[in-house]
Amino acid sequence: MAKILIPTPLRQYVDKKDSVEVGGATVGEVLTGLTGQFPDLRKNLYNDEGKLRSFVNIYLNDEDIRYLGKDATAVRDGDTITIVPSIAGGE
Repeated sequence: MAKILIPTPLRQYVDKKDSVEVGGATVGEVLTGLTGQFPDLRKNLYNDEGKLRSFVNIYLNDEDIRYLGKDATAVRDGDTITIVPSIAGGE
């Protein structure tokens, strides 16, 4: 199983947990499992077409999956997936 680190703004959708363990062979499978367990999280990660939202960054063991195999990136037991939503603001 992979450990998924949940950022503070999204914890309200995962029973206030800071991490969740989910099985899967790829990042996409793990994220599908996560949103299967916590359906309210899906709209925060994916757009209406089922693609990851552009402001959501996913890292596998500190590597951005956009530079690996995207959602087809292989996951091994003990890997850590980090969800990092982009934050914008200011004047």
